[in-house]
Amino acid sequence: MTEPISRRIVLTGLLGGSAAGLASCGGVMDPGRGRPSAAIDPLADPPAAPAPSAGPTIGTGAVKVALILPLGASGQAASAATSLRNAADLAMAEFQNPDLTILVKDDRGTADGAREAATAALAEGAELILGPLFASAVAAAGTVAKAQGRPVIGFSTDAGVASRGVYLLSFLPQNEVDRVIDYAAAQGRRSFAALVPDTTYGSVVEGAFREAAARRGIRVAGLERYAPGQPAAAVTRLAPLFSGQIDAILIPAPGDDLPAIGSALQSAGFSPGRVKPLGTGLWNDPRAAGVAAIQGGWFASPEIAGFTAFAGRYRARFNAEPTRIATLAYDAVSLAAALARMQGTPRYSEAALLAPTGFAGVDGVFRFRPDGTNERALAVNEVRGEGTAVISPAPKAFG
Repeated sequence: MTEPISRRIVLTGLLGGSAAGLASCGGVMDPGRGRPSAAIDPLADPPAAPAPSAGPTIGTGAVKVALILPLGASGQAASAATSLRNAADLAMAEFQNPDLTILVKDDRGTADGAREAATAALAEGAELILGPLFASAVAAAGTVAKAQGRPVIGFSTDAGVASRGVYLLSFLPQNEVDRVIDYAAAQGRRSFAALVPDTTYGSVVEGAFREAAARRGIRVAGLERYAPGQPAAAVTRLAPLFSGQIDAILIPAPGDDLPAIGSALQSAGFSPGRVKPLGTGLWNDPRAAGVAAIQGGWFASPEIAGFTAFAGRYRARFNAEPTRIATLAYDAVSLAAALARMQGTPRYSEAALLAPTGFAGVDGVFRFRPDGTNERALAVNEVRGEGTAVISPAPKAFG
């Protein structure tokens, strides 16, 4: 029998200075869903159910870790929470004799619920909090946990709630922007524009883009914001740049927006052969491959192999498709189990969590930064015909 992935743990970094490993390989898409299910926006709170629902425990080990999720929320939030909880269960099943008890707590998708859940979990002896999913909930749980000297590994994509002791394991758009801009610059692209959605996500990407451009000495010739689904006016304002003034354009648009953007670009005389389209992980969507204006474009994301393998094991256990962000709970639980096995007290110290060579998870190598954000090793992909191809593989380790 093949040894379960989580069982192959290498923790030399916590003993002698190199990396701590969980499992290797990368991943990208949510099979059959058409777009990353991280489209659930962890920057905003979902509608909340009125009553809490107590979650069960997973495992019977001596070390207690909390998993706080919006199980009692409604809609996509509840579906994501179920998928995250299932992924935690899968991680426990695949790790060899984990000495953990996971205290599953429902925050109902609210800050108050997260504060109550964190307080209860710490009173029950939790040494580490995994989750919550939404930004306000991470902030609330973090306040409670930091007051008792316990760390949090949250799943929100809002870097604004990260801090020392509150670490984010999520897929942060800043990493994707840095990777694709660095790659484009290394290929000789020097003058850029950007077409950015007028959303919270767009604001984050715009800031990351300007910082990356400044770092690489790239000229930003133009940047326009557009209302989601209405890109035509912004494209028209950028159109004068398409004839020789820029050699790349960043379009961090979700799959819903790409067809309209493609039509507007074609109407404005845009040619991807002259100006290289660039994107983020939102392009990892079947709809992107059908947009002529971004053919040959580059985008950064985790590699797909790890998530594909994870999704197969998840389907076999739960007879359901995992959400794209389910790997966050899998990696968080695997990390907690590995540190519980290898570390003394405190098991989840800052030094252990900030191991400079990081950890190898389902979606590739990652590490936490002292400010609570993370760095992920990402691939650069090219849009080709009806699919995508990796043109710059994700690094297997941090330099």
